[in-house]
Amino acid sequence: MSDFTCFLYVFSTYSNGSGSDSDSDGNSWPPYRSPQEKEEKIRATGEEAPPTQQSARPRPDPRGIQKMASLKDKLITPVTQPATKPNNKVTVVGVGQVGMACAISVLEKGLCDELALVDVLEDKLKGEMMDLQHGSLFLKTHKIIAGKDYAVTANSKVVVVTAGVRQQEGESRLDLVQRNVNVFKFIIPQVVKHSPDCIILVVSNPVDILTYVTWKLSGLPKHRVIGSGCNLDSARFRFLMAEKLGVHPTSCHGWILGEHGDSSVAVWSGVNVAGVSLQQLNPDMGTDQDPEGWKQVHKEVVDSAYEVIKLKGYTNWAIGLSVADLLETIFGNLCRVHPVSTMVKGMYGIENEVFLSLPCVLGSVGLTSVINQKLKDDEVAQLQKSATTLWNVQKDIKDL
Repeated sequence: MSDFTCFLYVFSTYSNGSGSDSDSDGNSWPPYRSPQEKEEKIRATGEEAPPTQQSARPRPDPRGIQKMASLKDKLITPVTQPATKPNNKVTVVGVGQVGMACAISVLEKGLCDELALVDVLEDKLKGEMMDLQHGSLFLKTHKIIAGKDYAVTANSKVVVVTAGVRQQEGESRLDLVQRNVNVFKFIIPQVVKHSPDCIILVVSNPVDILTYVTWKLSGLPKHRVIGSGCNLDSARFRFLMAEKLGVHPTSCHGWILGEHGDSSVAVWSGVNVAGVSLQQLNPDMGTDQDPEGWKQVHKEVVDSAYEVIKLKGYTNWAIGLSVADLLETIFGNLCRVHPVSTMVKGMYGIENEVFLSLPCVLGSVGLTSVINQKLKDDEVAQLQKSATTLWNVQKDIKDL
């Protein structure tokens, strides 16, 4: 064998066929003419030349992430990107008894495609969220979120405000006002920041004054700031009358207007069953001269919240159902008439900027119109007195 032939044999033995050497792991180095040259290079430098190419050996996946991804890819074939914004998102601010009653009532009616909860009590907030999430199988709303940061409220269509200090036994709703105003000064700007196009439904007491406060703090048009007002009072009124008459509350029609509370006005002139005016049958109905004592029904309406608070410490279920009733009208654009709190300046001789309950038409944009209900002179006088009662407290609110 010639010297040239020997050289070719040695080179082909130590070459990987591509002009470079490879070890057992597939790492390659620049080619050497002979093994001796490679050994001399190692002795001179103290180390081998760095690899120029790594093998394609897969890295270990101890958590099985790649398997999970591949399972999802095998299961689902994407067609387009899902919607990133909800259509009917509801936020409930405050996860106390009233807030959670509102939340579950809204969920049970299937009114929203996303529910957000906000509160300052982080542990309770998380617990309430998890408790509702665990019932998602039984609900139409699959996305339920919560957080202290108001960013979770973003893109809400309706924000229900229930937060505030709790009414104590024997405490008038008006006595709550200044303490709750201070709470609202933090809440409302945050709500508007993240959902500038929302409708705000105020539930916290005293609801009429706090609806006014919300309107001032939010800068929103008055048709998008609504108080739950006398929607519940009217429901109580109809229930109590129906009990006396032996009919279902839906068949007994009557309205409580004005303040949600002590100075509310029972519109006896409009009470009817199947279109039959009860005051035509009993002209003294609702007066002190009424031998049947129907005026007591209105007193029970006014006192009922205090009675429930005395018995169980708070009210929650009825107001939660009332709120869901209002949201059903708004989301469905049903144009139903509800006695809710709205700006009444210029109506029925009221001159001050106060919010009181009047029969209002609700729809998808909020409060669209007010029904001009024909009231008797004494009913108008009571409504004006209710407005004065609220204004006397409202005008003394500090730092608004």
